[in-house]
Amino acid sequence: MRIAMIGTGYVGLVSGVCFSDFGHDVICVDKAEQKIQTLQAGEVPIYEPGLDALMAKNVAAGRLSFTTDLAAAVRDADAVFIAVGTPTRRGDGHADLTYVMAAAEEIAHAISGYTVVVTKSTVPVGTNRKVQNVIAAANPDAEFDVASNPEFLREGAAIDDFMRPDRVVVGIENDRAAEVMAEVYRPLYLRDFPILTTDLESAEMIKYAANAFLATKITFINEIAGLCERVGGDVKEVARGIGLDGRIGNKFLHAGPGYGGSCFPKDTAALARIGQEHAHPMQITETVIRVNDEVKKRMIEKIRDACDDSFNGKTIAILGVTFKPNTDDMRDAPSLTIVPALIGGGARVRVVDPQGKTEGEALLPGVEWETDPYTAAKHADAVVLLTEWNEFRALNLSDLAGLMKTPRMVDLRNIYSESTVLKSGFDTYVGVGR
Repeated sequence: MRIAMIGTGYVGLVSGVCFSDFGHDVICVDKAEQKIQTLQAGEVPIYEPGLDALMAKNVAAGRLSFTTDLAAAVRDADAVFIAVGTPTRRGDGHADLTYVMAAAEEIAHAISGYTVVVTKSTVPVGTNRKVQNVIAAANPDAEFDVASNPEFLREGAAIDDFMRPDRVVVGIENDRAAEVMAEVYRPLYLRDFPILTTDLESAEMIKYAANAFLATKITFINEIAGLCERVGGDVKEVARGIGLDGRIGNKFLHAGPGYGGSCFPKDTAALARIGQEHAHPMQITETVIRVNDEVKKRMIEKIRDACDDSFNGKTIAILGVTFKPNTDDMRDAPSLTIVPALIGGGARVRVVDPQGKTEGEALLPGVEWETDPYTAAKHADAVVLLTEWNEFRALNLSDLAGLMKTPRMVDLRNIYSESTVLKSGFDTYVGVGR
């Protein structure tokens, strides 16, 4: 199959590379000339484990290329995927469809022969109908169908998610489009991965409903964590106890400083807005958004309590600032709420993160970037575990404590046990929900 992938952000690039590994001929398109030049030079502009090697393999095989010429890429394509950004629109929380509609209009003028135009971007319900109308209006002679194919990629595990998905969701309207999409995903059909075919609106809704549900699970266990602290329970034991129930499951039940990233904050806000527009308020989702913001603020108070109720004059080492491990993504990371509060309170903040510095330097002005936890902790008043990178799971706690001015640990990911930390020379350990 000949595939054009419009957009080389996280979703577009990972999807394009993986489709080429399926054996398809893929051209990835982006308006940003510098980004395309970087990709043509064999460099990956994002951090995703394994992506650089997979990209190099398929470029060498002649199945994958990069260009700024959308018309040339679309002209001979069997399927054109729209994978451009849909950021939260300022003021109303809705997904901004400016880039999606601009791409649709450009695609319309470039179509030659029957083409399936597939929306890969996360878009509000009804967007694929709008894409269809835009293309038809811009080019009445275009022979095409639209399809909705939402992505379910976890940053840090995106390649495995694409190659071994829990399911692939495809929203289509007729058999001709279904045949094209079946061929696009043929390697997954052959290995019996679930391919769910629905109407357009259901496919669009599945994406929002899935992310809102996962955000709800995270927020629920964070609320339980707060109550555990009041009543003397241990949220890790509670999570294990309820997670063993097959109806609930153990995933996304890890208490911490709140969710962040490129999907959950944006998609919960968009779903809440969709409900408001259709006079059906999404009350659970709206509460999840509010509580998640409160969780981040509660983490600030935990750190303040560990620092004798004041950040002023304190030196604090922060371990991890990306929203999760194995990514360089800082979007809506809890660190963007927590770290500025420490600096604003007069703290000197040192940060260590294996991949966070590139984006973090601009987003976290005033911090000092260190290369390892021990340098960051030297003469520090507290060390805060904020992102659970593997590098932070096996620290020499005795060495760490010995370097600090006052050995205090605030473990916002519950990586360590209190007994282990205290036996290692720390005089204070603060976890979440324990």
